[in-house]
Amino acid sequence: MSTTAPHLDAPEAQTAPSAPPHAPQSRRPKPVARVVLHVVLALSALTMILPFAWMILTSLKTPADLAQFPPSFLPEDWAWSNYSEALQAAPFATYFRNSMIISVGHTVITVVFGAMAGYALARVQFRGRELIFLAFVAMLMIPTYTKIVPQFLIVKFMPLFGGNDIFGQGGSGWLDSWWALIVPGGLSPFAIFLFRQFYLSLPKELEEAARLDGAGELAIWARVYTPLIKPAIATVSLLTFQDSWNNFLWPLLVTTRDDLRVIQVGLAVFQQEGTTQWAYLMAGTTLATVPMVLLFLFAQRYFIQGFTNAGIK
Repeated sequence: MSTTAPHLDAPEAQTAPSAPPHAPQSRRPKPVARVVLHVVLALSALTMILPFAWMILTSLKTPADLAQFPPSFLPEDWAWSNYSEALQAAPFATYFRNSMIISVGHTVITVVFGAMAGYALARVQFRGRELIFLAFVAMLMIPTYTKIVPQFLIVKFMPLFGGNDIFGQGGSGWLDSWWALIVPGGLSPFAIFLFRQFYLSLPKELEEAARLDGAGELAIWARVYTPLIKPAIATVSLLTFQDSWNNFLWPLLVTTRDDLRVIQVGLAVFQQEGTTQWAYLMAGTTLATVPMVLLFLFAQRYFIQGFTNAGIK
């Protein structure tokens, strides 16, 4: 036994992995660096939370508290009635309904058609696919406000709508209609780009197995690949809903009817020439942020996962 044991142990000794001379060590921050990092992160978080807290506290102040100088952080008298009085100052239920319809419409259109376009650019082979994708990437570089005037002219001169003739003359086109509020913002190149990146990361074997089972292109997209990209769907949905909910300029430009106003435009009723009703404005703004906060709380896990996965591809 004493003569065979070294012989059996020899191959293990030869095949045992040896540490390289310059093996990378775990990079854990030093205690001082960790403290500095936490302080910086805490200050960053505080700078983001402070305006939100200031908005809520201002919405609960009385006119006497708002007139104090220097201003106080906490109200002396908590005026909870500011919320009910702000809701009575304008038809906010109508504004809220309009914003919800537009935001949900934009989100559904963007998720469905963006996912279809992303799947086509990632999985379907056709001539000019890379060129089309580069065009979408180029559109990401165009500032939003440079597209306002062309979009407005297209909406105003839309043929056969709003009294326009076949050449888009004689009427108002899509102005003061749901078409103008929903169609122009219905799809974004960023959503297509994000969906494409996720579809590229999925294994091709799933597609081959589905084709052997007789599945067509639409079935592969809807039943095989799309259920696997929930983080991308959550990320695109949240960003699209947020962008649409907070949009102020476009609804202001294309609508003049009060029954088509959105909540961001409706908040302007508290800002008159030379005076601003800060307590009511902050109360209305606080109520306007509630849907976004709730949506983020429900989708934050997929939202963070989506950005993380998109960043490493």
